Amino acid sequence: MNNEAQIIRTEYSDLMKKSYIDYAMSVIIARALPDVRDGLKPVQRRTLYDMYELGIRYDKPYRKCARIVGDTMGKYHPHGDSSIYEALVVMAQDFKKGQILVDGHGNFGSIEGDGAAAMRYTEARLTKFTQEVCLADLDKNVIDFGPNFDETEKEPLVLPMRVPNLLVNGAEGIAVGMATSIPTHNLAEVIDAVKAYMKNDEISTKQLMKYIKGPDFPTGGIVVNKDDLLNIYETGQGKIKIRGKVEVEELKGGKKQLVITEIPYTMIGTGIGKFLNDVAALVETKKTTDIVDISNQSSKEGIRIVLELKKGADVENLKNMLYKKTRLEDTFGVNMLAVADGRPETLGLKKIIEYHVDFQFELATRKYTTLLTKEREKSEVQEGLIKACDVIDLIIEILRGSKSVKDARACLVNGITDNIKFKSSISKKMAAMLRFTERQATAILEMRLYRLIGLEIEALQREHEETLKNIARYEDILNNYDSMAGVIMEELDSFKKEYGRKRRTAIENAEEAVFEEKKIEEQEVVFLMDRFGYAKTVDTSVYERNREAADSENRYVVHCMNTGKLCIFTDTGRMHQVRVTDLPYGKFRDKGTPIDNVSNYSSTEEQIVMVCDEEQMRFAYLLFATAQGMIKKVEGTEFQVAKRTIAATKLQDGDSLIAVKVINENQNVVLQTRNGYFLRFPASEVPVKKKAAVGVRGIRLQKKEALEQVYLFEEGTEAKAVYGDKEVALNRLKLAKRDGTGARR
Repeated sequence: MNNEAQIIRTEYSDLMKKSYIDYAMSVIIARALPDVRDGLKPVQRRTLYDMYELGIRYDKPYRKCARIVGDTMGKYHPHGDSSIYEALVVMAQDFKKGQILVDGHGNFGSIEGDGAAAMRYTEARLTKFTQEVCLADLDKNVIDFGPNFDETEKEPLVLPMRVPNLLVNGAEGIAVGMATSIPTHNLAEVIDAVKAYMKNDEISTKQLMKYIKGPDFPTGGIVVNKDDLLNIYETGQGKIKIRGKVEVEELKGGKKQLVITEIPYTMIGTGIGKFLNDVAALVETKKTTDIVDISNQSSKEGIRIVLELKKGADVENLKNMLYKKTRLEDTFGVNMLAVADGRPETLGLKKIIEYHVDFQFELATRKYTTLLTKEREKSEVQEGLIKACDVIDLIIEILRGSKSVKDARACLVNGITDNIKFKSSISKKMAAMLRFTERQATAILEMRLYRLIGLEIEALQREHEETLKNIARYEDILNNYDSMAGVIMEELDSFKKEYGRKRRTAIENAEEAVFEEKKIEEQEVVFLMDRFGYAKTVDTSVYERNREAADSENRYVVHCMNTGKLCIFTDTGRMHQVRVTDLPYGKFRDKGTPIDNVSNYSSTEEQIVMVCDEEQMRFAYLLFATAQGMIKKVEGTEFQVAKRTIAATKLQDGDSLIAVKVINENQNVVLQTRNGYFLRFPASEVPVKKKAAVGVRGIRLQKKEALEQVYLFEEGTEAKAVYGDKEVALNRLKLAKRDGTGARR
């Protein structure tokens, strides 16, 4: 026998391709996408079935979620406890599901994004809806079971869902290369649509939409693109526009307040906090001056976000601003993707209902086939007992004359009398004529004597008549389409009556939100930034009154227009842009806001070299100087860009930008090193380069030297600088050439 290992040669790319496809299909089919029949992902199905198996019914006490999660993970879903608990929590959140499937007890999170408590604290049980609609008749062989991951248990491949759960509760899931996003719908409307399809399977999507008006989100809101819904339901893809519900309340003194009582479904969670921040930002940036106060008064009773308005506020324009500038109007992307017949498929509304109805007929066929088999077995036993009552004396004689149960059974079934003692030959002849079935013989042998009482015999006969009626009814249901459809529709009606509720989401065609943005009155302001990086803008008159304090307390003082931009150059060679309107405008003693908050600049990673007004740069040249002595001039127009951050210059390894200055041809440049070497030369000697260039050498540096300061002054004017304790007259320095070593001072 050859025990040598075989080496199989294969193309690596083929192996990777096969492995990735296997992984992708596993995620698509067995993890992320719901089944069209029960609308559940495997983790949801397994959790609900495990709760059913543990007996955690709606009329039983709650059980710890940790118990449910552990049992589900150990038996059916070995993919980690967090995925199971998250699925359990979502099925219990009434603000996410049209019909909750789990009755949660404890902290299961809130609509504002608070997470659920740990599974060791929370408890849960099945809802009545889940038991009656999702898990009924599991004992009647209505669905197939398959082995679990280690083949020690059996798990359902699908739950016997009686309503189109895929539509009622919707679905969200990200697989590999595909994702599903199905909105929730109204249970009563969906049931009406299913019944309409069963009465006429040629019904169109447009006709189905007479019953299903559109999505019905648990958070309410308003769908504002009604005309797009038909195409979405026909193709299974599209975008639904939803708005929150805004009411206007009158206050004393002629004031008004806007109250948001319903939010878009997409705003659930952190979206509410972001909405409040967005509204606050609109106020801070002076986009609106109509809002006086914002408060979130939401509670268990529902959403209530109050915006208090100033007197005479333009309410309609403000509403439109909220729709346009915040998530009060949002888009829900629809992609009705589900697993159908074992493969992912994008389904329209009619197709989902068609799959559901086919599934219902399959469930009903299996259910009534099982019931019919049981009733026929019951009828067989009842017929045997009735027949036995007529010859009960003979049967007692057989039993008394038998030496074993085997002999008595043989006599009852086949009329074999060999090993039985009879009182007379007539009894023996009559016994030989008996022909009970095996099932009947078992029932006779197990029959108790009290069944021989006259009333019991009458009850047995009535039971038999009832059984025959059931058999006739079940046969009719199984052999007649209309009868089976009638039973299914009757069941649907009972669900609608018990669990149906009014629609929460309004469906309409609304005009697109248009608001007139108040134009900012253009004016000159002064930008102030202190040494801690706090920035603000003030009026020029305010600056003039406090000029001395402003110049001494602030590191950067820049005159600019309030409609323009400021450019921040940093030692890393980058330029960050910030809109002046993003900066707080106010009093001189206001603290301001960190410059990090309104730009991409990071104070922990880079140092500011210069702040310049974008408009002033447009008609100028900028001088760049680096620590390694490299200099260049760049046209200001190169920095007229839309991006918030760009590379302003190219730096060599280990180099950093030390200065950026506006320069003209009539100026002299003085470069000062760390050790006190000064070099003066005309500005005309600095070549013009592109911003992506390194530049040329401005001064020859000795070892361990670095350029520290750059000074500019007009030819023929006095200019002084301080180095150490000495004052240096820059205009008296010897005029030299660029790229010299300079003189020490």
